[in-house]
Amino acid sequence: MRHSSTKLREPQGGFSILEMMFATVILLVGLVAIAQLVPASIQLNYSNRMDSSALVFAQRELDQFLDQPLTSSSFTDAAGNVCQLGDPTVTNAVQGSTVATYNNQPVIVFPPAPSSPPPQSLNGGYAFTYQDPTDPSGAIYEVAWAVIVTGNGGTPSAKRFILGVRQAGGNGYFQPITLDTMVSK
Repeated sequence: MRHSSTKLREPQGGFSILEMMFATVILLVGLVAIAQLVPASIQLNYSNRMDSSALVFAQRELDQFLDQPLTSSSFTDAAGNVCQLGDPTVTNAVQGSTVATYNNQPVIVFPPAPSSPPPQSLNGGYAFTYQDPTDPSGAIYEVAWAVIVTGNGGTPSAKRFILGVRQAGGNGYFQPITLDTMVSK
């Protein structure tokens, strides 16, 4: 009896070169898609940080407005800005910055950024710029507001404040933060 040393080879399983190329292309498309999300998420994070900073500043400023007596026509805020609070003798009219309605909500109309003069020169004391000294990015914010005084005979019974804050300059369009509140006797 003779044994043959040659064995029949069984076909080996594996991937063909074509299957490997398809798998590589699919993997590369996925990696490129994920890589594009990184800069987008960084930009979104930056925008959210700017919005949060603007909102915190707007709330702080509005709190200072609300702490003033209804008869006061101006005050100096904690940052040293002289803020107009409306003429108590002019009632039921918007005083200060221009207000528009967007989605049934009042918003402050800011001038276009590239050609606008500094907000301090606009609106007769109803606007200023603010730079947070604790912000490492050095972002500058434009702050503007309008006041509607309610009352009669020069005696105000309520004031409505519409305050808007947005980042000045920057890359892209930044939606202003708008707060709207009323204080009364």
